[in-house]
Amino acid sequence: MTPVPPQCSMMVMAADPKLDATISQNPDIRYLGRLLGQVIRAYGGDKLYRQTEYIRSASVDRARGVEGAHLVDTGIDALSLDDTLSFVRGFMLFSMLANLAEDRQAVGADTEAGFAVAVAALERHGIDRDRIMALLDKALIAPVLTAHPTEVRRKSMIDHKNRIADLMRMRDNGQIETDAGEPVDEAIMRQIALLWQTRPLRRERLYVQDEIDNVLTYFRDVFLPVLPALYARWERILGARPSSFLRIGNWIGGDRDGNPYVQADQLRSVLARGCGVALRHYMDGVHALGAELSISTELALVPQEVLDLAEASGDTSPSRIDEPYRRALSGIYARLAATYEHLCGKVPPRPSALHGEPYATPGDFRADLVTIAQGLAKEGEGALATGGALGRVIRAVETFGFHLATLDMRQNSAVHERVVAELLNQAGVEADYLALDEYARVALLRRELSTNRPLGSRFTGYGEETASELAILEAAAQAHRDYGPQSITQYVISKAESVSDMLEVAVLLKEVGLWRVGGKGEAPACMVMPVPLFETIADLEAAPAVMRDWFALPEIGAMTRARGHQEVMIGYSDSNKDGGYLTSTWGLYQASEALAPVFAQAGVNMQLFHGRGGAVGRGGGSAFAAIRAQPSVSVQGRIRITEQGEVIAAKYGTPDVAATNLESMTSATLLATLEPQSLGKQDAARFCVAMEQLSGAAFAAYRELVYDTPGFRQFFRELTPIQEIAGLKIGSRPASRTKGDRIEDLRAIPWVFSWAQARVMLPGWYGVGQALAQFPDKALLADMARVWPFLTSALGNMEMVLAKSDLGIAERYLPLVQDQEAGQAIFSRIREGWSLAHDGLLAATGQARLLEANPALDRSIRLRLPYIEPLNLLQVELLKRHRAGEDDPRIKEGIELSINAVATALRNSG
Repeated sequence: MTPVPPQCSMMVMAADPKLDATISQNPDIRYLGRLLGQVIRAYGGDKLYRQTEYIRSASVDRARGVEGAHLVDTGIDALSLDDTLSFVRGFMLFSMLANLAEDRQAVGADTEAGFAVAVAALERHGIDRDRIMALLDKALIAPVLTAHPTEVRRKSMIDHKNRIADLMRMRDNGQIETDAGEPVDEAIMRQIALLWQTRPLRRERLYVQDEIDNVLTYFRDVFLPVLPALYARWERILGARPSSFLRIGNWIGGDRDGNPYVQADQLRSVLARGCGVALRHYMDGVHALGAELSISTELALVPQEVLDLAEASGDTSPSRIDEPYRRALSGIYARLAATYEHLCGKVPPRPSALHGEPYATPGDFRADLVTIAQGLAKEGEGALATGGALGRVIRAVETFGFHLATLDMRQNSAVHERVVAELLNQAGVEADYLALDEYARVALLRRELSTNRPLGSRFTGYGEETASELAILEAAAQAHRDYGPQSITQYVISKAESVSDMLEVAVLLKEVGLWRVGGKGEAPACMVMPVPLFETIADLEAAPAVMRDWFALPEIGAMTRARGHQEVMIGYSDSNKDGGYLTSTWGLYQASEALAPVFAQAGVNMQLFHGRGGAVGRGGGSAFAAIRAQPSVSVQGRIRITEQGEVIAAKYGTPDVAATNLESMTSATLLATLEPQSLGKQDAARFCVAMEQLSGAAFAAYRELVYDTPGFRQFFRELTPIQEIAGLKIGSRPASRTKGDRIEDLRAIPWVFSWAQARVMLPGWYGVGQALAQFPDKALLADMARVWPFLTSALGNMEMVLAKSDLGIAERYLPLVQDQEAGQAIFSRIREGWSLAHDGLLAATGQARLLEANPALDRSIRLRLPYIEPLNLLQVELLKRHRAGEDDPRIKEGIELSINAVATALRNSG
């Protein structure tokens, strides 16, 4: 084995000029990599350090294409099982630290994504700030956090990484020591050492309560402080105060589709604990204001409204008798403490010595804060009233209320129809609802919705499923009474295919008073909006007709017009698994465009909810580019987007990164709604015709391979670590919807995640190459790729996937396939498809190599490749031993650790 000089560390030895350029342009990677090398040597020993460096440098040479590099021993065979576990941890930690370093320098960030840049761009088009403000007053931009299981890292690992990020910010600011007096460099070294000695893998399955704990930390540490600061910045840019249009949503504790562990208790828990997080934040803010606002009536004119608040507070302390703002804030704090005790059922961490009545609504609390702000504005030209801590608390209350985050409910339409069928049967209304056709179902459900009479009775014994669903609905109704109507506003219906699927939810909501019939001539009121989720290619095609029929029902049309908008969710994951990347992307675009005139005709604003994942095969990629690539008629200032799995930590793990991503989403929505379209109608028409042809060819190629090729299902399950991924403790939800092994039954997340581990990444590109190769007009293709945001974005995402895939490494997994003849034949088709996709993309974009036009992303991926290859090679060997029946627990741990490490290095892998 080649000796390694003692002074070298993990990153100093990069010999690839492109890797050297990446490191030199990001000194954080060099710095953190050097510290990691020192930690490995100190805690793992000199032997492990030298082995690690040898394997890394040999892999770098292979990545560079150095002559003879593939003949050199990889060094992997010399690793014992214990060494293997340590080596994989080292490479995983380097990838984690490289991710942190790149996030700090915003690698891959869109240069046009800043809010000020977007406003300036709109002004160049003649769109003034009054129009921007008018849009924001009715806008809604909402990233929605979900518990989809693609985050493989333990929260403890993420916490240490975030502490390193905080320490790096201190280092940036020139701090030599932390507030506790520890040298910053030593503190960073200590956190990396703690990472090295922290177990990366979960040993027990995640429960819903664990997922609730995890998501609430993001609200407490990131969203609560970041959103008010963003609004303050935007207010300065606009010269006016916008409404609180940017809000964070949540699925965790409300998403029951395929997750039997989400019940009424979990829904109550997430809302109660979220309320506690919000109220504690407000109490801390009010307490700090009380310490700050030491204004005396002897030195300032204080309005009567503030004096009245002070007098009502009950604070009669002689030391504060001339300080009405402090006394008023003492009363506000007492009322908040009483609200906390009322809603959370326990005494707050810092109780008040005063008696206060609980606030009935967040609006009442805000009104008291506004009274304070207006009092401060009376003197000194409002210097004490604008912005500052008081302004941030007011903005937080407007944004988060007492509920913290709006919780979506979600369930499968098949569950709804079974529950409604039992309710109708037990009530003596209809013996066999499931036997009715769609016309009869709609007629029956409308009759039920014309009266406030419930179907259910507490004296009737229902089946387990029906009882569970009714209990969850009752918990939702109680949430409205406790936390306000913003606590739950949407009910997402998975596998929605018809109007009856939506009416069934309305009937169930009526059971708990969340649907109420209006008076004579009044529209009914539905406090929780039924939201259809169209997922498959066929569902997306049928979506406009379903919504047209929905709005055509007189009572529904009146209700939605009174509300002002209706949401439709479109699913990226299942449509991709159903029809492949290009057809899925195009089908979503077409559905969005086709829905717009249906909504316009109904006189209802459209709000699209995009069900995107982290990987491109599940709708991932740049949110800024994706929003701007939407049809201009489909955004309308209102958009919700799911944020899933590892994407949550990547996009919102620290305040700085979260602020960048939230601002990017906001800027994209502004531009997509208001910016004039650069594409003329004639070009748009011919581009759409061409896309129909491309989509059809891609769909045929994808379906032929995935669904029509004998043995493909078994090939997938043996080539990829899908079986082993199912054993990972990364989520509360089962990997499959049913106990079958059909691809149709497999959830999209493990489908995409497995292909990524084997470096094939098939869902992100297969079928596109065949479509590009068959398309006769290459000049038109190039024109479309250059000027059409839709295709530019689609090809850009696919290009990233192709750059991260490696069929040379994927071929190393081929011996895992039992039927070698069939496996070789299928793999040959996959390799041919990759080559066609690669060549077709370069031809369409006019590049000589992948990512030539995106050097920052190119450098980022090139940096990672030498670190991923040894992980894949080790994973293959461990899989062979595991599947051959070896039962050493270190083999299973090594497989799971390698899955963790590869996912960390690839970043958006699920």
